[in-house]
Amino acid sequence: MDNPARASIFRNMNTSSDILIVGGGLNGPTLALAAAKAGLSSTVIDARPEGARRSDNFDGRSYALALASVRMLIALGLWDGLKANAQPMHEIKVSDGRAGDAEAFLGLHFNSAEIEEGPMGHMLEDRYLRRALLEAMAAEPSITHLAGETVLDQAVSASGASVTLASGEVLGGKLIVGADGRQSGTGQRAGIRRTAWDYPQTALVCAIAHEKPHGGVAHQLFMPAGPLAILPLTGNRSSIVWSERKGLAEEISALSEEDYLAVLRPRFGDFLGKISLAGERFTYPLGLTVANRFIADRLALVGDAAHGMHPIAGQGLNAGLRDVAALAHVIGHAVRRGEDFASPQVLARYEQWRRFDTATLLTATDLFNRLFSNDNPILRAGRDLGMAAINAIPGARRAFIREAAGLNGELPDLMA
Repeated sequence: MDNPARASIFRNMNTSSDILIVGGGLNGPTLALAAAKAGLSSTVIDARPEGARRSDNFDGRSYALALASVRMLIALGLWDGLKANAQPMHEIKVSDGRAGDAEAFLGLHFNSAEIEEGPMGHMLEDRYLRRALLEAMAAEPSITHLAGETVLDQAVSASGASVTLASGEVLGGKLIVGADGRQSGTGQRAGIRRTAWDYPQTALVCAIAHEKPHGGVAHQLFMPAGPLAILPLTGNRSSIVWSERKGLAEEISALSEEDYLAVLRPRFGDFLGKISLAGERFTYPLGLTVANRFIADRLALVGDAAHGMHPIAGQGLNAGLRDVAALAHVIGHAVRRGEDFASPQVLARYEQWRRFDTATLLTATDLFNRLFSNDNPILRAGRDLGMAAINAIPGARRAFIREAAGLNGELPDLMA
């Protein structure tokens, strides 16, 4: 890929890091911290201003962090500052539900007491995780955070890589990592195509306060229009991820707070008493997207830049953190062996590791959404019998719990 124009770019580089990370959301900063543990420097190029990232306003967004992801945050020294605001998930109840049936359900019941490792996961609000990552990056001398900056071009050679910023500055490094979302410019500039399709659903996301304690129980109700997740937050609050048909979701989103709650209440039920909104409301169009390659010359994609899935199992961020942990693993081991950590051979190990796991997860979430997002009586009877069978077999139930905790398969060093 070398040519005279690109060669001049490399000669004029004025800043250098080992890894150039495009994207300052959650996965990019986490990778920078993981790379620092391996003795590598990073520059994180973040399109959003730092003030927006540091905002303390609760915008309703929260994450279901699997136990493996929590282990990673522990290994990176972040968890001690986060755990006071994290809500353990002690149980998960999955029901082929109708509106308001969260308590009396026919479905799956997973309890953390069935595994030795403790809670299978924690719920954590976006605002706490973002601030912790920013503070950790600021405290790490090997990380440079460029906020409010965008990438216009990128180039690679046999020995290095570079990105050209909108400000005109050219940054050099050995590896470019795209952590820049489902429309990844990093992937597009590398010529990586994507496979994608939309679902006829939109996710309505918010947080609610309720009268009664949730007991650390997460609920997943499969409704005809799509799943409704009720996920426990600290205090008497829960995060809601509510999938509805696109047209109806747009109408609901446009309602006043009072009317919005009037639509939610009969779906939610009264098992937690009276409910009220506890933050802003958001909508997200739902779809599946996956990059046809996770790597190119001196380039790797992580998180949504590599894959985006339906939120049906709450695995989006967990899958991204697993990408980060796997990439950090192969890079760190390559450095210790004296290899060029951005060589095709090293990056191929990352892609091989993550593509199978990702394909399995994407297929499962897509299948579950299509199978459960309908009210066909034959399908309903079949899936209810299937869930009842799994629920009655301790070994099968335990396997599902370990999968939800992110403990199955080969674990990267940071999650082991």
